[in-house]
This record gives sequence, C-alpha cells and structure tokens, in this order.
Amino acid sequence: MHKELDPIKSPEGKTLEFKRDLSSPRNTIKTLVAFANTAGGSLFIGVEDNKEVIPGIEDPLQEEERLCNLISDNITPRLIPNIELVPYKDKTLLRVEVYPSGLRPHWVKKEGPEEGVYVRLGSTNRKADRELISELKRTVTGKSYDEEILPDRTFKDLDMEAAVSSFEGYRDLRKKDFRSLHLVSEYQGKLVPTIGGVLLFGRDRDIDFPDAWIQCGRFPGKDKVNIFDHIEIHEHLPLAVEEVMDFLKKHAFRGADISDIRRKDVWSIPLSILREAVINAIVHSDYSQRGAPIRVSFFDDRIEIENPGILLPGLTVDDLLQGVSKIRNHVIARVFKELGLIEQWGSGVRRMFMEADELGLPPPDIEEIGMRVRFTVWLKENLEIAKQDLIDRKRPELRPELRPELAFGSKLAEKIIIILSEKESGKRGIASDLGHKTISGELKKQIGNLLEEGYIEMTIPEKPNSSKQKYRLTKKGEGLLRN
Repeated sequence: MHKELDPIKSPEGKTLEFKRDLSSPRNTIKTLVAFANTAGGSLFIGVEDNKEVIPGIEDPLQEEERLCNLISDNITPRLIPNIELVPYKDKTLLRVEVYPSGLRPHWVKKEGPEEGVYVRLGSTNRKADRELISELKRTVTGKSYDEEILPDRTFKDLDMEAAVSSFEGYRDLRKKDFRSLHLVSEYQGKLVPTIGGVLLFGRDRDIDFPDAWIQCGRFPGKDKVNIFDHIEIHEHLPLAVEEVMDFLKKHAFRGADISDIRRKDVWSIPLSILREAVINAIVHSDYSQRGAPIRVSFFDDRIEIENPGILLPGLTVDDLLQGVSKIRNHVIARVFKELGLIEQWGSGVRRMFMEADELGLPPPDIEEIGMRVRFTVWLKENLEIAKQDLIDRKRPELRPELRPELAFGSKLAEKIIIILSEKESGKRGIASDLGHKTISGELKKQIGNLLEEGYIEMTIPEKPNSSKQKYRLTKKGEGLLRN
C-alpha cells in the first residue's frame, strides 16, 4: 500500500471523509465546501464509511469527469481541488484534496450565499449562520472582529481609569496610547471605540455585547445534573482572569510544601494550566456570536473551559499541539500580551500539555463542540464536595431588629450585606450574585447608603473610583448578622 493511502486507516474527522460513491452528490458537495471553508481536507471516494468494504470506483475516468463537473456546477466561488486516481490493492479510488481557500466563504450554488455555506465540525458538516459567514470573510481580509469600530459610541464610553489602572507597572498609559493599542479609532473626525476597546474596558459592555461575560459553576459529581455554586463575571476582561481563578481556588484544596526553605502552596488543581486555558478562552472567543458566554465548569474529576467560536479557518487541533497559532481578536490579544497575560505567541497550548505531563496528569482534551471550543483539564484525584456542605448551603441571616431595609426602605440593602458577609466584592460582583447582568442605579444608591451609614467600607478608600474597588463589611455591618 502506498504511503499516501495511510489516511484510509484513520477515522473520519475534520479533515478526512470517505464515501462509497457519488450516488449522493449533494452531500459530497457540502463536504468539499466545508473543507474549503475550514481547514481543508481529503475526501476518498470508493470507501465505505466504516472501511469494512472498499469497493473502489468501477469506471474511474468517467467518475473523475463527473466529479469535476459536479464541483464546477455546484460550488461558488469556483473551487479547484486536486483530484487524482489512487490505486489500492486491486481497486481504484478517487481522492479529492481540498486546501483552505482564500476565496471563502464558498457555498452550495443552489442554496445561495446565505443558506449554502458549510463548515466542518468533527466529521460532520454544519451550516454556517450569519455571524460565522462574516467571520469567514474577515479571516480572508486579515482584519479581526474586535478591530471594527462602534461609530455610535464615543471615547467616554471607555473606562479610561480602569485601563490606566490595568497598565500600572507595565506602562504609563496615555490618551494617545488608546489609538496605538486600537482601543479607539478615528471616524469622521472623532475618536470612537473599537469593539475590542469596549470588550476590554467598556463602561457598559453588556449593552452592546450581552453575552461577553464568564459563567462559572461548581457541579457535584461528573455531570451538570446539580449545581453547588456559581457566579457570573462581568468584569473588564483583563480583571476577569483573576475573578475566574479566585472561583476555582475557592473550590480547591490548598496544602503546603515545606521541603524547601520557603513554604510553598500546593493546590489540588493545576492553577497555571487553568490560568492559561482561561486566558486562551478570553482571547480566542468569537464575540460576534450571540446566545452563550464563556463557561468554566468545575466537576469532581475535571475542569472544562468552553468559549464561543470554532477554530479559525486553516487550524486543526493537531496544529495547536504543534504550536501553530492564529489570533482571532487582535486588539484583545495585543493588550493581554502587553499586560504579561500572554507570554509568547503560539506557545500556550504546548506548554499546558507539557506541564500536565510533568504533573502526572492525563493530557488535556481539546474539542470542537457545536460552535464552541472546549478545553478539558483532568485532575489527578477526584475532588468531592463534602456531604455537609451539600446539605447546608444557607447564607447567613440578619437580625430582624437591625435589618437595614428598615432604615433605607429597600430589601436590596439587606441582600448586599448578606453577599458581603461571604466575601469582598465589587459592584459588578454584587450585581452578578444578585442575578443582575448590569449595575443598576438602585444598586449604586444602596451601596452609597451602606457606606454612609458605616455598614460597609471600601477596600481601596484612597481611590474610590478604581476599577479594582471592592467593598467589605465593617464591625458595625458584621453586627447585623445573626449569631
């Protein structure tokens, strides 16, 4: 058997498919369109899907001509794959080699440019929606979604103080740097924010991008039947990384290694691998998609980090393992690089796999699930939630005679006290714990009332408007809690 026929031994996947014959030409056309729009691939004709039967092609030259005509008549823009006859034992096969196309998106002519675009997901072809079609077009031009401008927004829609605070210790961020970082761009004689600028530091990001947040959950066992704890993170993206890590640490165990002179914390989960995976999810999410945030799911045996968006055209999971990288969001990636959150382009995935091996962990899994990419980190030992914690998860109660609602006429103040009795939190964190997607005016008002009455205090009082500002209970606030 020739070396080039080795793929026949492989299972069908993103870049490989088998068909017995051309009796279903529409499915063949869809596969070739999907290959061209995604990462290329090889289609072998004359092989059963299960490869138990390899009938070959009865009239190779006639079938080759028929296939060429099918491709020419049914795919737009014109696709010119490499088609060859391949001998296999006493049979002849047709092999169609499709390369990632610079003319994408291609579509099935009869279905049109809006309904006939397909991409490859695993061993299946998936119809692309409007957002994905736009993404395919952008990848040809080399311009990313987050570089596009929001002409109806102004420079003031960016939280400049939060941006400056994030860059402390890295550079003294000035207004002109917002342009060089492509956080803003000139439009009709004025500076307007880019999509990346709003995603990173927008004051009201949720208005334009209601799904650009992170959902974290801790699930008992190995499935999502029950949930033990969860949070919604709506922080500026550079700060969101630490918010996620804090949630993961909250549900992990910490020990100590005292074999060296200095005490070193040892965690039951691989923090550096998880941190890298979270950063990758934020940087490579397709924020043009609607309907689902980034998700971090903590199970007893694994942690899954899932982001919207399939791999960019031309990329496969094997490419990632070899250190091949393509950047989906140029603006976000540039800022994360400058903030030291990304060390070196293309090294992250390989580094995570190497570290997992060094720690004796199973290799992580990378999968395209639906229109999302899932990165699974396996744990060395199951981390089961204590039964008592599962039975009793009641939040503290307030002493009825001291409830702040009596003073302020609002139950919201009581809820804020209860949330801060568990942890320090910023306005976005409090809003998230309340189940709100945005910070309401009423929430700001009640936080102000509680500050004025001395029930809570700022963690950074010298910088009241800092993006890192959080709140905590004072002694007076703690006195509201029922013993």
